[in-house]
Amino acid sequence: VQLVESGGGLAQPGGSLRLSCAASGTIFSINIMGWYRQCAGKERELVASSGPGVVIYHSDSVKGRFTISRDNAQKTVYLQMNSLKPEDTAVYYCYVGTRIGSPQYWGQGTQVTVSS
Repeated sequence: VQLVESGGGLAQPGGSLRLSCAASGTIFSINIMGWYRQCAGKERELVASSGPGVVIYHSDSVKGRFTISRDNAQKTVYLQMNSLKPEDTAVYYCYVGTRIGSPQYWGQGTQVTVSS
């Protein structure tokens, strides 16, 4: 399984970005797909996860601002990030697993920087 993220970059506070993660290889619709992020000097934290057709989890820090979605046919998961804050600056990693917060496969990461 390979995961390729895209969509990171620079945004101003209050702005928006949309991350995408496309999976290749054997991915089933029952797999959990989601996103972690790692801010400089901090541990990697779970941001959002999605199960088969149902959004399962958003962390408190992003709830109401970020939305995860997925396209099972395209084996792609998205993270729509609105009302961005400087503290959202991090490397965002896509993951696939069989349980929330238990990654089996990782993407390479995409940098998101929120700054004026």
